[in-house]
Amino acid sequence: MLELLLDAELYAPQYVGRRNLLVGGGRVLWIGVDEPQMPEELEVAVTDLGGARLIPGLIDAHAHLTGGGGEAGYASRVPPMRLTHFTLGGVTSAVGVLGTDDLTRTTAQLVATARAFEEEGLSAWCYTGGYHLPPTTLTGSVRGDIVHIDRVLGFGELALSDHRSSQPTLDEVLRIASECHVAGLMTGKAGVCHTHMGDGPRGFELIRRALDVSELPARVWHPTHVNRRRALFDEALELAERGVTLDITAFPVAEGEDAYSAAEALERFLEADLDPTRVTVSSDGGGCLPHFDADGRISSYDVGSPLALAETIAELVARGQALEDVLPAFTSNVAHFLRLPRKGVIAPGADADLVVLDAEQRVRDVLCRGVWMVRGARPLVRGRFEAADGASSAT
Repeated sequence: MLELLLDAELYAPQYVGRRNLLVGGGRVLWIGVDEPQMPEELEVAVTDLGGARLIPGLIDAHAHLTGGGGEAGYASRVPPMRLTHFTLGGVTSAVGVLGTDDLTRTTAQLVATARAFEEEGLSAWCYTGGYHLPPTTLTGSVRGDIVHIDRVLGFGELALSDHRSSQPTLDEVLRIASECHVAGLMTGKAGVCHTHMGDGPRGFELIRRALDVSELPARVWHPTHVNRRRALFDEALELAERGVTLDITAFPVAEGEDAYSAAEALERFLEADLDPTRVTVSSDGGGCLPHFDADGRISSYDVGSPLALAETIAELVARGQALEDVLPAFTSNVAHFLRLPRKGVIAPGADADLVVLDAEQRVRDVLCRGVWMVRGARPLVRGRFEAADGASSAT
C-alpha cells in the first residue's frame, strides 16, 4: 500500500518546511511541495497531517533489550523489553546491550531478541560482550561476532571507572578496541567500542591513554553515561575535541544531584563550540539505574525508559532550543556514527521511519518502515506477548 502524507511541517532533521511525502515499500519515495496527482489504478492511502511536525524516527543507541539489572539479587533482573516500550516514545530503531549481568544474559540471547524486534517491525541491532573482560561472545571472538553476525555493530557496554567492572588494563581495552576497528574495516559496520562510564575517580583515564599511545582513530570510542557526574562531563568535552563521539544518557536527575540531565548536557555540548555531529543521546531503556552506598550495595534503583528520549526533546524545545538544532543527537548523528545509511533522516530512499509530534512536541503517530505502529498516542501494533490492555506498554 502506498501512503500519501499531506501537509507535514518537515524536519529531516534540518528544517525543510511544509511538504507532502509519498511512502511505499517501507521507504520514503518522494517529497514535494505540491500534492501529486496519483493514478486511479494505484491504491493510495491519504493522511492529512494538518501542518503537524514530522521528524525522523528516533534511534536509541543504548537499550537493554533482554533486560538489565541484577545487581541486587536474582529478583532485581529487569524483564525483557517490549515493542511498545519503544514505539510509544517515537523510537523506531534500537541497539541492544548487555550490562552488569553478562553471564546469565548472553550475546546469543541479545542477537535473537534483536531479530525478534525486527520481525515485529522495529529496526534493531546489538553489541557483543558486556561489562566484563574476557568478553562474552558468540563466535569466540569480538572480531568474529562483528564480522559474522549481521546484527552485531561493535562491542559494549564495556565498563570503565566502575566498581562493577572487571578492572581492565590499558592493554586489554586496546585489544578490544582494535578488534572492533578491524572488524569495522572488514565489514563496513560501525566497529565501535561502546564504553559504560562509571562514577569512579579515574574517569576517562583509560580512553585518554588509549588515544595518546595507540594508532586507533578516535571514532572507535563511544563512551556513554557521560553526564552522570558534572566533572566527568567536563572531561568528556575534552575528548570530543579530540574526535570522540559522546553518548548522553536520558536518565532522571534529582534537584541538587551532581549530574546533568540529558537536556542540560546537550545544551552545554552545543554551546561548547564543538563539532555538533559528535554527540548522541540514548535512554538506557530496560536498564537498572542504581544508587549505591559506600559499601557498593544498592540503596535504591529505577529502570530506564525509551520514552525519555522524546521527553528530552520536548524539554529542550520548552527551554527555547530550536527543534532542528537538537534533533540530530537523537537521529542523524546516531545513524551516521553507527553507519546506518537509511536511518535518521527523511529523504527519498530512506527508510520510512517517521514520527508525528503534537502541539506540545509529544509523540502522536509513528511509522516504522512504512507501517503505522502508533496513532493518536495509542499503539496499533503490539509485540506478540504484550497484554491487549496495554499493561506492559512502557516503564
